[in-house]
Amino acid sequence: MVYRGLRLAARTAPKLALYNTGSALRQLPLQFQHVRTYADKIVKVPTMAESISEGTLKQWNKAVGDFVEQDEEIATIETDKIDVAVNAPEAGVIKEFLANEEDTVTVGQDLVRIELGGAPSGDKAAATETKQTPKEETSKEPASDTQAEQKKEPEPKPQETKPAAPPAPAKEQPAAPKQPSKPEKAAAEGPATLGSREERRVKMNRMRLRIAERLKQSQNTAASLTTFNEVDMSALMEFRSKYKDEVLKKTGVKLGFMSAFSRACVLAMRDIPVVNASIEGPNGGDTIVYRDYVDISVAVATEKGLVTPVVRNVEALDMVGIEKAIADMGKKARDGKLTIEDMAGGTFTISNGGVFGSLMGTPIINLPQTAVLGLHAIKDRPVAVNGKVEIRPMMYLALTYDHRLLDGREAVQFLIKVKEYIEDPRKMLL
Repeated sequence: MVYRGLRLAARTAPKLALYNTGSALRQLPLQFQHVRTYADKIVKVPTMAESISEGTLKQWNKAVGDFVEQDEEIATIETDKIDVAVNAPEAGVIKEFLANEEDTVTVGQDLVRIELGGAPSGDKAAATETKQTPKEETSKEPASDTQAEQKKEPEPKPQETKPAAPPAPAKEQPAAPKQPSKPEKAAAEGPATLGSREERRVKMNRMRLRIAERLKQSQNTAASLTTFNEVDMSALMEFRSKYKDEVLKKTGVKLGFMSAFSRACVLAMRDIPVVNASIEGPNGGDTIVYRDYVDISVAVATEKGLVTPVVRNVEALDMVGIEKAIADMGKKARDGKLTIEDMAGGTFTISNGGVFGSLMGTPIINLPQTAVLGLHAIKDRPVAVNGKVEIRPMMYLALTYDHRLLDGREAVQFLIKVKEYIEDPRKMLL
């Protein structure tokens, strides 16, 4: 019995020793000294919005083996509305990617495995080196004075170092190693050479697909009709040039034309509220929804497509407040930082194609809205003013409206009121 007890104790001793610390752990055999110090964390695809359940993994911002800080961006997922950033929940080292770029991923799907813990030893060593460098520099400072005196006498030494310069041609070698792919090479070289019949097929991104779907839905649903008018921009341009410096100095906001048109539309909607209404209900809609508030969707062109962030409660803002809100939304759109909430809703849309030089066009309604105002380029043209021909800065306005809800008379009257407010901005203060 004693012998059997000793054998049992010998078998269980290594297991019991794992619970000890300090020197007891170091005395174990090597096969028992493998202890896992950090846990692994599986990062999943985050929730994006109520209406979005999947997206395309557009790119990895890190590589396997990279250290990431907490909340640092790891990947970007492209949806049909916005780009969603995937951030590290805790600091650690990326061990494995569980999906590839251009894969379709769903909410809650495993995306990447991270080994949790502090910065890797390499980073710590680099940090210690940087800490030691100031001491080395200070220790060398006293010797530098004596060396400087010695170097005063042998001045021709810099000439002796000139033979070491010939490796200059080697600078051209590092530029060659990476060979660009054919699409990249064609894009870099610019237009294709004469006679080239090369074709390139690129998959449409999710946002572009969604835009195409929405635009086609608008054409198939709304009874779209466009009415045109022209507006003399002289008074508004004079107003802007007179006060833009003062406004910029006081508020930091650059005064533009979008705020004036937004304010003019809000005032015109007071007389014709149906422009701010919409049709809702089954089978194409059977209910008209009138609103006391005005949320204007401002069309912004980005690299991935046209987005329409919403400036809310425009009826309660002055021109400076409107301009600031539009500028903030435009910056977020170009930086790719728009959220679902930034683009949800909207009761009326303003699209400014004039910034690209468009002279005239017919914008498409952003359902379920009823109308969209299109602004165009300002051009000097001869016009009749009080029986005389004068050169004035003129702009064409286009109002596309849903004829199911808005009659032609009301649409024309709305556009005329906008024209009158712009041609005499003082009326907007009355």
